[in-house]
Parts: sequence; C-alpha cells; structure tokens
Amino acid sequence: MGSYSASAQHLVDEMRAVALAEPGRGLSFQGAPGANSDLAAREYDPNSLPMPCYAFEDAIDAVREGRVDRAIIPIENSLHGRVADIHFLLPESGLSIVGEHFLPIRYGLMSRDLGPVTRAMSHEQALGQCRHWLRANNIAPVAHSDTAGAAAWVADSDEVGLAALAPPHAAELYGLTLHGTGMEDADHNTTRFVVLAREPLADFAAIPGPLMTTFMFEVKNIPAALYKALGGFATNGVNMTKLESYQTGDSFAATKFYADIVGAPGDERIDRALEELDFQTKSLRLLGTYAQARTRP
Repeated sequence: MGSYSASAQHLVDEMRAVALAEPGRGLSFQGAPGANSDLAAREYDPNSLPMPCYAFEDAIDAVREGRVDRAIIPIENSLHGRVADIHFLLPESGLSIVGEHFLPIRYGLMSRDLGPVTRAMSHEQALGQCRHWLRANNIAPVAHSDTAGAAAWVADSDEVGLAALAPPHAAELYGLTLHGTGMEDADHNTTRFVVLAREPLADFAAIPGPLMTTFMFEVKNIPAALYKALGGFATNGVNMTKLESYQTGDSFAATKFYADIVGAPGDERIDRALEELDFQTKSLRLLGTYAQARTRP
C-alpha cells in the first residue's frame, strides 16, 4: 500500500475509521479525499461512507476481504478512453458489477499562491484530459497517483511554480489558492464509474429501468473468430453498446474482449446470444447485470 502526503493523511484516517465502523455503508474508492472518485461515491449513494484507498487494488481488496460492502471504480473517460489496468483488475477481482455512475469532470488549477505556474501535477488521466490547455499555457505535466492527492502534495511542497490539477473544491480542502477552473479540453468531459460488490444482483425484475450486462470473453485463434462470436447478438437483435479488445500475457495471440449489452439474462434474446457466444469462444465471464445510469440509444 502506498502512502498519502501529510495534508491528506489525517482526512484519510478519519474517513476510513467512519467507513470501517459501518461496512454496509462503506464505499471504497481510489484516491485522496476530494478526488473525482470521492465525488462519484457521494453522488451515486448520498448515504454511503466513502473510504479512500491509495490504489485500485486496495479499493477492490477492501470489498473482497469484507471490510466494506462496495467499491466505486472509474473504467472509462469520454476524452481519454479507458482507465489503465481496469480491464485486468475487474476479472481478477472476483467481484460483480452492481451499478454504474456518470460524473461530469471539471478541473481547477491550484497552488500555494497566485505566482506563475510552470508545472502542474495530477493523475495521468487528468493530465490527458487537459493536455491541450497545458500545452497552450506552457505548463509541464507531472504525473501523480491521484488528482486530490496531487493537491495535497502541492500543499505540503515549497517548490516554486508547482500547481495541481484537481476538482476545484480540493483547493479549499487542502488550503490552496484556486487560479481558475475549466482546464478540461471539452465540456462533455465525463467519466463512467462502476460499482462492485461481492455478490451479483440476483432479482433483475426488481431493478428499475433498462438494464445493462457486462461480460468478458476470449476468442479462439481461428479465422473470423470475432465475426462468429458476435453473430448471435445481431441475429437476436441485441444492442451491444461497447466492445473493446485487449491483450494478456506476452503471446500477442490470445485476444480478450470487454463488452456491454442492453438487457439481462432471462430475456430469451439475451440467453440465445450468450449461448452462441459461449459456443464460439474459449472463455466467457459475466461481470454483472445492473440498472443503466444513462439510457443507451
């Protein structure tokens, strides 16, 4: 487990103690207090007790080991694509997706004073989402494990010209001066989060609104493998809203895919499509069925 800077550590200790005292309300996230994941946790479930964790693995382990009931994890951003390593961590975690949340992302530039800024520290995803603004203002990016954690680091640093890119309210949280907001490169900047639990949702009929099912599969190393694997979704009229490929190991041959479809097992169309997929692939793993937070077309 990594460590937080001094300005963040006392807040981390307080939040952890509260969440661990009520595991049923505990909702672990990666980052320091005030991070986008902290905001997402509070928006997703205002009754939750967000618990900061230094790394994604720590947030997931907190659920696996029963210290809290759920974790909220970012998986993709509208500007910068998928979050690194999440496609590897999800299937290995043994947890199930039980919800999703979309968070509009806004950044502020903050430092100890209003002096000129030459370097901006933040999570690599945040730096990528603000890369055009940083380049236009001749500010060098500096990678950190977390957005709010970068703000806490800056608060504890005496480096001249160093600032943080973080959610604007982090400036007040860590006693920094806010230079301005709106550094993100597009107004539509949004991150999708998934909520993980030890057990999947079972009663799909009781879930309000349209449903989403997420799964991963590995194709056979034969010609037209992906075409054959996906044929059942087309013939059964199942809407696939996301399909991403990624490699595991060093063979460069075994391609795995992450997919989202609209609907849930129990629907005859979904069952037929998944049965065909299972027949045509080397492996298939359902990661969860849950309510859509945003209706897909």
